[in-house]
Amino acid sequence: MPSLKAAVADWRRAAAGILPRFAFEYLEGGAEDWRTAARNVSAFENVGLQPRVLVDVSEVDPSTELFGEKLAFPAAVGPTGLNGLFRHRADEFLAAAAGAAGLPFVLSTASTSHIEAVRARASGPLWLQLYVQNDRRIAERWMAEARSHGFTVLMLTVDTPVAGIRNHYRRNGFTMPLRWTPRLLADIATHPRWCLSTGVHGMPQMVNLARTARQKASIHLQAAAMNEQMATNLTWDDLPWLRRHWDGPVLVKGIGSTADARLALDHGADGIVLSNHGGRQLEDAPVALELLPSVLDAVGERMPVLVDGGVQRGSSIAKAVAMGAAAVLLGRAPLYGVAAAGEEGASDVLAILRNELEITLRLLGRPGLRQLDRGCVRPL
Repeated sequence: MPSLKAAVADWRRAAAGILPRFAFEYLEGGAEDWRTAARNVSAFENVGLQPRVLVDVSEVDPSTELFGEKLAFPAAVGPTGLNGLFRHRADEFLAAAAGAAGLPFVLSTASTSHIEAVRARASGPLWLQLYVQNDRRIAERWMAEARSHGFTVLMLTVDTPVAGIRNHYRRNGFTMPLRWTPRLLADIATHPRWCLSTGVHGMPQMVNLARTARQKASIHLQAAAMNEQMATNLTWDDLPWLRRHWDGPVLVKGIGSTADARLALDHGADGIVLSNHGGRQLEDAPVALELLPSVLDAVGERMPVLVDGGVQRGSSIAKAVAMGAAAVLLGRAPLYGVAAAGEEGASDVLAILRNELEITLRLLGRPGLRQLDRGCVRPL
């Protein structure tokens, strides 16, 4: 049966109906009062579009190329951690949906499906997201394993030396491992579909981190590796260390200033992702779309600049590209789909975004992606 969901927002509502509150707010939530997460979305709403008419738009081509790989449209399914909380095998479903849509999938260090299972389901490019722990050998083993499975691009996340202030975790009783409080049990009991699946498959484990850290299957140990043991002494001088262990393109994700964009260029990064981590780290941090023009003025065309945060429409992708972004990362949007309907849901979200992008290109009178420029956008 074809999906009756017309927009990403419909999949968001479906996910909210299936997931317990603590799980949905883990997906949806931001730091402190969630202002930055909301601004990520409103930044796109504050950019208008400027159409041209009487242009031949009988054919439209939204494709692009990035790091030598063809993308069906300028996006990648971005790295998100603990996805098994939303649905068992979520990482595999996301990789399969991304490949079918002609997009890269970025596997998180905090992934919950084994890397070989993700590789088996992926038909498109696979990129690796890297968190660095105090024990650098963990990252070295993770990079080596990814390269052995054909991963092509490394995405180093740099905006998480510590976790942001996420008050909703405490309000919802969300800890790793879960502590079974009466409030949490009541939350889970009112969401039987999620409860049944979790009862059958168990709570998710960060299986790749456990293996590369050579730990037992303990979510407590894995959570410690992701929090207390994160490297707080990582600096720009560590880029050569990464290069010794990764011979493909290196993207630095979590850039939030023009100064750091210049430093990334100076230290040999192959590209950057302007990101405030979905509004989940530093409240009131800059929004990627608003930062984009000044960063492009600073680094020009010397490296591709990607943006993430708040992409809920195909028109948002068009706006980002028109303003100079090479591509966007899709985080929450495909997660809504996978939470509600697994691979089929994720695939439908990506199809919706591509269709909206193609319609936007036609209505703008810019049938080719390369024709998008700053003349297509205007302030509202």
